[in-house]
Amino acid sequence: MASTLLASTAIMLSSLIAVLMSSKNESVVSVVFGDRAEIVLSIKFFSILVCFLLAFLLNVQSIRYYSHASILINVPFKKLSSNLRQQKLTAEYVANTVNRGSYFWSLGLRAFYFSFPLFMWIFGPIPMLFSCFGLVSMLYFLDIAYECGWAAIVGVDDDVVTDADCVEDEVHNKQHHVDMELVEQVKN
Repeated sequence: MASTLLASTAIMLSSLIAVLMSSKNESVVSVVFGDRAEIVLSIKFFSILVCFLLAFLLNVQSIRYYSHASILINVPFKKLSSNLRQQKLTAEYVANTVNRGSYFWSLGLRAFYFSFPLFMWIFGPIPMLFSCFGLVSMLYFLDIAYECGWAAIVGVDDDVVTDADCVEDEVHNKQHHVDMELVEQVKN
């Protein structure tokens, strides 16, 4: 759903930028701090247009992978061919398809993020510089994962133990931390 919304928004903004490129609008030139030449303004609008078209293509690719994964998830496993060479449908393949869809969605969203400094470039190099610094700091906090303390401790008998229960060192030796991973039996 988000990919469809972002793809529709990207193509709508691309058409809006194309209209702005084709019209002779003097009100835009009056608020520009940098170079006011018509060719430079056309280059700025064209770079924004390319960015939105790239965002559209990446979101369409995301929609393609998500719809393909939804079909693969609903395929009955018993109806597949009995020949092992023809059975390519595994849980890992479906998971990889979903992961590719989310990867393209992330790239499409980053193309939208990158369009903001390009938009600020219309008004000059100084607003573009500040928006680039803002974008880099925002992406830094989005890309860095902090430990939030939600890790559970699982014992040998698979009972969840809180951090307050783990006082002795021998208890720590028999347990391990699980942080959104598959739980495996501890062999001690």
